Amino acid sequence: MKELSRLLGSVPGSVTMAVNDKAKALQAAGKDVIALAGGDPDFDTPEHIIQAAFAAIEDGATHYPPTKGTPAALEAIANKTARENGIQVDAKTQILITPGAKWAIYLALAAITNPGDEIIYLEPVWVSYPPMITLAGGTPVPVSLSPADNFTVTAEQLRAHVTPNTKAIMVNSPCNPTGRVLTEAEVQAVVEVATENDLFVIADEIYEHLIFDGRSNISIASLPGMAERTITVNGLSKAYAMTGWRLGWLVASPDIIKLAGKLSSQTVSSAATFTMAATAAALNGPQDCVADMRDAYQKRRDFMVKALNEIEGVHCRSIEGAFYLFPSFPGSSKNSLELADALLDKAGIAGTPGIGFGAAGEGHVRFSIATAMSDLEKAVERLAKVAHEL
Repeated sequence: MKELSRLLGSVPGSVTMAVNDKAKALQAAGKDVIALAGGDPDFDTPEHIIQAAFAAIEDGATHYPPTKGTPAALEAIANKTARENGIQVDAKTQILITPGAKWAIYLALAAITNPGDEIIYLEPVWVSYPPMITLAGGTPVPVSLSPADNFTVTAEQLRAHVTPNTKAIMVNSPCNPTGRVLTEAEVQAVVEVATENDLFVIADEIYEHLIFDGRSNISIASLPGMAERTITVNGLSKAYAMTGWRLGWLVASPDIIKLAGKLSSQTVSSAATFTMAATAAALNGPQDCVADMRDAYQKRRDFMVKALNEIEGVHCRSIEGAFYLFPSFPGSSKNSLELADALLDKAGIAGTPGIGFGAAGEGHVRFSIATAMSDLEKAVERLAKVAHEL
């Protein structure tokens, strides 16, 4: 047989997906497993969004849509981007709707990356960033952030990793897995370094509505001089509990959208037609459902952070956004892979090992709080019983 792809063979699979699949397999086999490894909200998609999709299907929205998206969905995203993010865009030339924000991130990378280009990202990092950079032909360059100062970003750290080959900086705020929300000073650090070195910024804002304690998201593209060099990625999965709908988008300059659209048209073609009707309903409709889910996550955060810190041998920072906790286990001799295995085997808790998020994540395990409070309460009880064995 001929040799298979060396490139794909060199790319690791998603750690979060692997742990989540293992937990589901154990549950299917009758094991009592509390799945805290994934990022799938336990809420149902709001009813008015579901009904909009059904109405679209019944009205014949089952054919190919325009590759970039339907006019109604594009206009809804443009209005939302202006209203909530302070970014003025042309719906026809600066937006591309995609089957999930994950594909939007890859399209953004593919549109700007040439062989030898270096892409900087902040670590701990969502597991798919480095592989996607590699698949797009670039070189991943991590900037390791320290838990000692709550994973704070500085211009000095970024500058230390810039070379003549640097093409872009990737930013995710609120951050998966750390739960950090970039402050104004941190955003300004990214802007300064990007401007000084003529770099693109890929701003992943998928968790923008899941921010706690009155904080707010700062969209980098809204800042002076950043609109042309920033690619903003967003979607409906997290804030609207629509993970299975696979609906995301990217907002960028027309030249970038044109290239991203070319790749999308030659691969996935487009997102599904009826999900675009759901998009318009979600963005144009009532937003109290989003606030209700955010408030529920904040209550879960408050409970879990307090409860985990009361367990000897566990340390958990509070989070500012998203729905993940990133506790560490000081004093344990186990690495994060061993910790995650022990939690699954001894306590029936499925968490994601911190090393999956890069070297800066070692010693941590990511727990999702996008699950019922009753499961979180059971998880704490189980962890307390086995913590001394970790």
